[in-house]
This record gives sequence, C-alpha cells and structure tokens, in this order.
Amino acid sequence: METTSRAVAQTPAAEGGPQSPSGRRTVDGYLRAPFPWYGLDEAFTGRRWLMQIGTAADGAVEHGSIGHGDEPSVRNEHVAGDEQDAKEKFAVVVTVAANPDRRSADGTGLLEATSVSSAAWLAGVGLLSFTWPGQMDHSLRDDWLEQQTETAWVLADDLAGEDWTTLSLPVDGVPTPFHYRESEFGWVLAGSTEQGVHLGAYGRGMSAYGLAFAVVKDIAAYA
Repeated sequence: METTSRAVAQTPAAEGGPQSPSGRRTVDGYLRAPFPWYGLDEAFTGRRWLMQIGTAADGAVEHGSIGHGDEPSVRNEHVAGDEQDAKEKFAVVVTVAANPDRRSADGTGLLEATSVSSAAWLAGVGLLSFTWPGQMDHSLRDDWLEQQTETAWVLADDLAGEDWTTLSLPVDGVPTPFHYRESEFGWVLAGSTEQGVHLGAYGRGMSAYGLAFAVVKDIAAYA
C-alpha cells in the first residue's frame, strides 16, 4: 500500500491511549502545514476542537485531526446504549497531505507516498483509540489495540473489498465518492479532494450520511 509508514503515521492516541484535552497539539503545528485543513462545513453548528497533528522525521506536518461535537471518551460494552453513550455524538475529520514518493529532507532515504488508504487507516486507528471491549482487563488493552490496528491497516489496504461501500458526500460543495464502513465501534470513511489532500473521518452517534466537508477558513479559531 502506498501510504505513510505505520511508524510515521501512528497517532499519539494509538500509541499511548486516548489524548486528553491538555495533551493535544496547539494551533501552531496546524499553522505550519503547507496544505489546507478540512472540517465539517458550515451546516454543522456545534463545537469544533483541535486534536493532534502527525509529522515526518524531518518535522514536516503530514496529517492532522479536527473534532466536531462531543469530546469522545473511551467506550466499552458497559456504557453501550446508556445515557452517557447517547450523549457522545462526534465526528473527527482527518486531513492527509497527498504526497508522492519523495526524498527525505536529508536526502538519505525515500519517504512513502500517501493515498486514500493512508486516510482510511488513520481514521480507523483514530476510532479505535476511543474504544476497547468492556470484558477486557485494562492491562490487555495494548495487545488488543495492536491487533485491531493491524486489522485497520489490512482493511485500509483493500478499499475495493467487501468490507467497504461507496458513499457520496459534498466536499467544498462538489459531490465526492468516499469509501465507507461501519463497525460496532462507529464508522470510518475516506476519500480525496481537489485541493491536494486526502480526507479520512470517523465518528459515533452522528450519521455519516448527512455530513459535508469544507476547507477550514481560519484554523486559529479552533484553538
């Protein structure tokens, strides 16, 4: 799969558990990105918040996430269906720079290309970072997360497979095809834009079918 390597693309949440608000990146990292950030369009009037960015070995910003709605907490089967779970309605939009194969900044290596699969994998891992089976001991969560992360990688590498369906959603007002899948934990989708970036998204409690995406006009307003 032509995508960022797992070592580079791994989100902080996937590596060390869910990110607390105090652990999120500041807006400074988002402002360094040489590509436009995407979020839900103006039809969404709820809360918006920054999550985290991902960088290459040379410090270049390669991807990042913006949250919409309720800040999610880790969900397991003990809260499924109760009042707490019902209140958690969120959608996270992941923007990934569309990069071809390219030399690293020091010229010593070749960085892997990014693709729609990159966005699909990052979105899948993002959803997993807020989930684990309720019957599982906390000490086993790292093993479970590693296994599920590998599964998300395999799924992202086969976007034409039967686990995915096609969903058309507006991007900057233009109907755009997305790869879409649902699981017991929520939903994941991924597609590309005409602005040189790939989009991934994941959520729970908010239907993906009514979403629309647009370039963020002022990312600093989200800080």
